[in-house]
Amino acid sequence: MPLPEPVPGLVIRYDYLWRHEAEQGRIEASKYRPSVIVLSVTGKETDEKIVWVAPITRRQPHDASAAVEIPNRVKQRLGLDAEKSWIIISEVNRFIWPGPDIRPIRQGQWAYGLLPHRLFHAILDRLKIYRNQRKTKQIQRD
Repeated sequence: MPLPEPVPGLVIRYDYLWRHEAEQGRIEASKYRPSVIVLSVTGKETDEKIVWVAPITRRQPHDASAAVEIPNRVKQRLGLDAEKSWIIISEVNRFIWPGPDIRPIRQGQWAYGLLPHRLFHAILDRLKIYRNQRKTKQIQRD
């Protein structure tokens, strides 16, 4: 099965590099994790697709406004575990699609699925507020 198109709201398995890891000089993340594509654009002068992803974590964030909790029914539909999880909007990774850091979930399957429209728009709304306050940090992975 080929890689899907990088549409916003798609949850992929990605080698997400946290800001603190990048600040330590690391170029590889500590593990692969589900991550949500929050933005995907095609370059004007090239056909390269540039993608921004937000990480999903089970670690409760210190700042509740920096994350959106994923409802259990959504986690079940995506095939994620039953533990509480949050989508972190205080940082994102940016890379050229597909990039070397995407991993299959299982043989031939490259995505968990799409987030529900309402949940994805809640993430976007929170992300816009954070970005406008210059609180969202971007880690360039190109």
